[in-house]
Amino acid sequence: MNTRELNFAYKVRHALNESAEKLPQSTAEKLASARKMALSRQKKTSGLRVFVPQRLFAGEAGRFVNAPLAWLGRMGVMVPVVALFALMASIYQVEQRHISDTAEMDVAVLADELPLSAYLDSGFNAFLASRDH
Repeated sequence: MNTRELNFAYKVRHALNESAEKLPQSTAEKLASARKMALSRQKKTSGLRVFVPQRLFAGEAGRFVNAPLAWLGRMGVMVPVVALFALMASIYQVEQRHISDTAEMDVAVLADELPLSAYLDSGFNAFLASRDH
């Protein structure tokens, strides 16, 4: 908070304290009983204490480096990344093979001197369809 905000907060607190003194007695008693009831419902603090050997903050890299099974945490990230890379490489290989086969067929068809009626033949279309699969 900057100085201006603190001054405003002090002024508000002062105004509330002044107006609290002007409240009727019945209202002050109702507020006091409501406060007592709220305090009675407050959770009790436990007497147990826990010893924490070192402070750990979110995002602190030191907790994985010093742990006995630190490699397991790193593998949990690396395995999916390597699997994704292998999948993408295999998809690339399959697509390159398909492109190569299609290009080879196109070259064979274009280099051969077939009459136009051969392209209209249903057997030729069946041949092309079988080469795609």
